[in-house]
Amino acid sequence: MKEIKRTKEHRIYQKPSGRYAVTDARKRSVNGDDKAAVLLAEGLITAPKSKAPAAPAEEAAAE
Repeated sequence: MKEIKRTKEHRIYQKPSGRYAVTDARKRSVNGDDKAAVLLAEGLITAPKSKAPAAPAEEAAAE
């Protein structure tokens, strides 16, 4: 793995597959929402776009 970024609290690595690994100061793996938050804060990933529900005007027109 190649180290991409090192901060006071985390180290970010890039795996050969292109995915990221994050470890904390104690060299324990960080996973899930915490990992996503770190990668978002460092600008390595973008937030997923959520699908908006149908607009109320469309529902009223259907009735």
